[in-house]
Amino acid sequence: MTKIASFAAEARQQAGKGPARALRRDGRVPAVIYGEEKKPEAISLDARDLNRELHQPGFFRRLYDVAIDGSKQRVLPREVQRHPVTSVPLHVDFLRIGAGVRIAVAVAVTFENEELSPGLKRGGVLNVVRYEIELSCPADAIPDTIRLDLTGLEIGDGVHISQVPLPPGVTPTITDRDFTIATIAAPTVVREEAAAAAEAEEEAEVEVEAEVEVEGEAEETK
Repeated sequence: MTKIASFAAEARQQAGKGPARALRRDGRVPAVIYGEEKKPEAISLDARDLNRELHQPGFFRRLYDVAIDGSKQRVLPREVQRHPVTSVPLHVDFLRIGAGVRIAVAVAVTFENEELSPGLKRGGVLNVVRYEIELSCPADAIPDTIRLDLTGLEIGDGVHISQVPLPPGVTPTITDRDFTIATIAAPTVVREEAAAAAEAEEEAEVEVEAEVEVEGEAEETK
């Protein structure tokens, strides 16, 4: 489950582009905490601390305790605005997380036991339809990843969401269909060989038909 990290933040007294630019010059990044029907709270974070967390996998699935003036608020990152050229973070939005809150979050899919898939051993290709699955989760129980077991899968087999064991209390946000996550597709070589064989068969049939026509014409001239 997602570990809870922390940020040391400072309250922002002024909003607007000018104060935000001044913060960035001082090595800080403007941010806001919103949600739970409370007034949004403007804060700033140390740019180095933020960049360290952004380079860790699963930033948007990780809970944080943000310390502001001696108090802490539990939050979940929801959006990071970046500079269009440099990709430097310009602003961060955090969602307040209270007890018992459920949220929708995209969780990455990882694949296990590829060596135990007969289809892959025969040259099949893992065709990933969804690299992430959006799940409805308790905020304090967000899975780090969804593990998909490929054991026993043959060429042509697929894995649907109904086949994936999810942690207690975690459900897919798509509930109206049993969607596909991945399939074992036939290898390109096999498809090309099948196509070549079909083409050769068609050419052979054309040649046979042509020979029959020639023989028929020869009989008519006798």
